[in-house]
Amino acid sequence: MVMILFGTSCANIKDIAYMQDAGNSTKIRASYEQSITLKPDDKVLILVNCRDPQIAAVFNPLYYNRRIAGAETLSGGYLPSSSYSSENITSYTVDSNGDITFPILGKVHVEGLRREEVASTIQQKLVESNQVKDPVVMVEFTNLGVSVLGEVKTPGRFRLDKDRFTILDAISVAGDLTIYGDRHQVLVIRKGPEGDLFYKMDLTNGQNIYSSPGFFLQQGDVVYVTPNKKRAGDSSVNGNTVKSASFWVSVASLLTSAAVLVNNIVRANNNNGH
Repeated sequence: MVMILFGTSCANIKDIAYMQDAGNSTKIRASYEQSITLKPDDKVLILVNCRDPQIAAVFNPLYYNRRIAGAETLSGGYLPSSSYSSENITSYTVDSNGDITFPILGKVHVEGLRREEVASTIQQKLVESNQVKDPVVMVEFTNLGVSVLGEVKTPGRFRLDKDRFTILDAISVAGDLTIYGDRHQVLVIRKGPEGDLFYKMDLTNGQNIYSSPGFFLQQGDVVYVTPNKKRAGDSSVNGNTVKSASFWVSVASLLTSAAVLVNNIVRANNNNGH
């Protein structure tokens, strides 16, 4: 009798579970002072509101049809649907100098500012220039996103839906890592002033995740989940190699045929001997 043994591998829980160093009494700190700041080519929606709608309309010029009024904003608040329609919301693009061109005020430098800082800056300028006495300024990001690639369930580009968007948020919107994702090798690729920056994180280590500069993502970041050894091994299978199922099926079939042939020969010899 010929026996064919096929090896199977069981995933080690130490290679799968996230933040294994976190317990009931474990304190892992992250700097929540970090949040998304504007960069050149970013787009922002800016809405100015005040008691006089005619004055407010000067700072909300027409923009292409965009159904925003009454919808929930990225920061969790709501735009006033009763006062504003989709036609008076304007988008501004940050230029290469870090400025936007705002009605009446002209150039306003916004590079490096957080969303609420942009709103505060414009509000202050409107008051100081005696344009609006009681302005309420709302600012929302529009085109900011991150890309998630590699061993996740739904790779793609995802919109940043809040001011502090973490690596865990990115993994969540991408449907989590597949069983083939290497939890010890997750990269955040970020464009820096002198070239790309690479931050490698070990998702099984909470302290490593939260202390990494890549924990809080920025617009344009790329999250790449490296395939583990199992996936790398499977990807090398091509045709009837020793790692392919078809190869072992062929071997099993050949050995079975050989065993049957040998058994028939032995039986025939035994019969002739009698």
